[in-house]
Formats: sequence, structure tokens, C-alpha cells
Amino acid sequence: MSARRAYRASRRVPRALGVAIDTIVRGRLGDRRDPVACADRLRDGFARILAIHSLTVTVRGTWPQRPVIYVANHVSYLDPGAIAACVRCAPIAKGEVASWPLIGTASPGLGVIFVDRSSPHSGARALLRARKVLAAGVSVLNFPEGTTTDGNTLLPFKRGIFGLARITGAPVVPIALRYASDDLAWTGGSHFVPHYLGVTASRRTSAVHVDLGPAISPARFASAEDLASFAHDRIARMLRDLPEIHDPVLRLRVSPPRPDPVLPTPGGDVRVLRRRAGA
Repeated sequence: MSARRAYRASRRVPRALGVAIDTIVRGRLGDRRDPVACADRLRDGFARILAIHSLTVTVRGTWPQRPVIYVANHVSYLDPGAIAACVRCAPIAKGEVASWPLIGTASPGLGVIFVDRSSPHSGARALLRARKVLAAGVSVLNFPEGTTTDGNTLLPFKRGIFGLARITGAPVVPIALRYASDDLAWTGGSHFVPHYLGVTASRRTSAVHVDLGPAISPARFASAEDLASFAHDRIARMLRDLPEIHDPVLRLRVSPPRPDPVLPTPGGDVRVLRRRAGA
């Protein structure tokens, strides 16, 4: 890591940690029974953290005015923040996060729904909680691939959240995420802290594009599998159609070239050389 990037990280990490602690405390002390208040605390915390890291979120499409089920491709630990900072929602997270110090105990107060995908009972509890959240007027956010990719591939979708859509009738809104920098993808078993310090916290600026597709009515499909397959194909097509975005590069002002006493000047000796070559 360069000295400049290390300096950026040293400035950002304490600020981000302060916001995280403030959000965690508010989550632990807040009313966990009110999904709207939980989602608002989460949205505020994520918005502040993204601002500290100069991560710009560009949205194409319109956020629905009614509670829906958002399904998105999964690229980074930044994904939930990029979406939840823009719209009130309750993310579904892997069960391991519930055991993390401080974060795990505060997450229910921020509206996060935990699920252990190896346990059918945990999945049933998570879907029941998501159903209550939808009934309270808050959308649910899910990453049905179940793990992250490099952003260039899309894994098969797990059907659980789509079964909930068919039970509740909540529309499914597909989201395609693309980051300006490939190194923001968190894959390959890399550890969070080294990746965060070496990539996310030390970048000068970055961007993520959030593309919202048209809402999908679950009533059109005979099974959760059919709905999952349709949503998968829709997001895959959206990813293909997304424009390439890149981090801004540092542009240097270059002075115009000065006449060189050694090299021939254009239009003079060059023409002479050409005549000699043709002689």
C-alpha cells in the first residue's frame, strides 16, 4: 500500500468506526419491534459510512412506494449498504454475523434478519420474520446467490425468498449491482479486515451503479423455482446491459512540447527524407 493510500485509510477508519459504534448503540437501545424505526437507523448509518469512504451510489430506475422484495447479485460486503442507504429495507444476512461481537447483538435493532442456510428451521424463522416486516410496510433485501462473486458471473438463485413472495404476493424487484473497480469485489475467501484496509478504506473515491428492474408479480409463476429462474435471467440481462463505469483517474496538465534542437521538426527535414527515400 502506498503512503498516500495508508494515510487515507488512517483518516477514514476512526471515523467509520465511530459511526459504526454509534449505529450499533442506537440499534441495541432502540425499539426492535418497530421495523420502520429499525430500517431508518440502518439507512442513516450506511449513508454516513458510504460518505466517509467517498463511495458514490448511482441509481437507475425508481424505488417502489410499497413494500417489495429486492433481490440483487452479490459482489461485496458493500452491497447491503449501497442499497439500504437509498431505501428503507431489512436485509437478510448469513447467520454467522449474529455471533460477531457487538454487531450481532445490535443487528436485530437495525432490522437485519439472520438465516443459517444449513438449518431449515432457521430458514423458516427468517421467512416468518421477513413476512412480518413486509406487513409493517418495510421492504426486504435478499442476495439469493448466497455468496459473493467477482461481479462478472451470476450463480444460481436459492428459492427460499421467492417462496415468500408467492405466499405474501409481494412484488419482486430485481437489482443489478456493478462497481467501478473490480478489486472492490470480496471473493475467494479473503479476510474482511485486510481487504477493507487495503482496498475500500484506502481508495480516493469509487462508485457503484444500482440498476432497478421492473417489478415482477409472483402470481405469474406456478412455483418458487420458476420465479427464481425468471428473476435470475432478468438480472443477468440487466448486468449485460449496464454501462461500464470506472473510477475517476488523476489527470495531469502536460506542457506543450518545446522545439528540440536535435530531432527534425515536422514539415521540414521529414519531407526531405521522404524525397531522398524516393530518389
